[in-house]
Amino acid sequence: MTDRRESSKLIADITMSLDGFITGPNAGVEHPLGEGGDRLHAWVYDLATFREKHGQSGGESNTDSEVLGEAFESVGATIMGKRMFDVGVEPWGDDPPFHMPVYVLTHETREPLPREGGTTFNFVGDLETSEDQARSAAGGKNVSVAGGANVIQQFIKAGSLDEIQIHIAPVLIGDGIRLFEDTGAEHIEFKTTRVIDSPEVTHIRLQLAK
Repeated sequence: MTDRRESSKLIADITMSLDGFITGPNAGVEHPLGEGGDRLHAWVYDLATFREKHGQSGGESNTDSEVLGEAFESVGATIMGKRMFDVGVEPWGDDPPFHMPVYVLTHETREPLPREGGTTFNFVGDLETSEDQARSAAGGKNVSVAGGANVIQQFIKAGSLDEIQIHIAPVLIGDGIRLFEDTGAEHIEFKTTRVIDSPEVTHIRLQLAK
């Protein structure tokens, strides 16, 4: 993997239910977050930083909005899995909310797919290539591993993920896709570097022990 620079980290930032799910059951094009999965993200929809990212005005300015805005501002490129791309590309439309280069992990050979607002989807075949290209494109900012869960798990198992910020929503989903379903039998440790509580969600930042 690429040599790490202090100014650039490989990070994941994701919302999880109390019982460990990041989607509800039957996630797909019709239900990108799974059935009932919208409940996981209820805390973000009215935030000023979320609305601004999606070309909307207004919204609440509070601690949650600041945490979300901090995450948005720190990232210069994004990595995601092919399944996340397939599920999201239609709902995202012509102007996806990334506004930066996105690297899609897939064995399918495709030309880059430019979209409005600065988003270009680039298709790469392996973790190392995706990290190298994303770091180069990020311009010293962090690289976000957006998901899905399997891709985040792969970067954790490879020892490449520097940090993960988990927004724990106070809901039980019961079924769906778990964030840490398959990280292998190896003992993996994290160090908690920050915890921020709010009435709607708890933000926990963890650093992967190297």
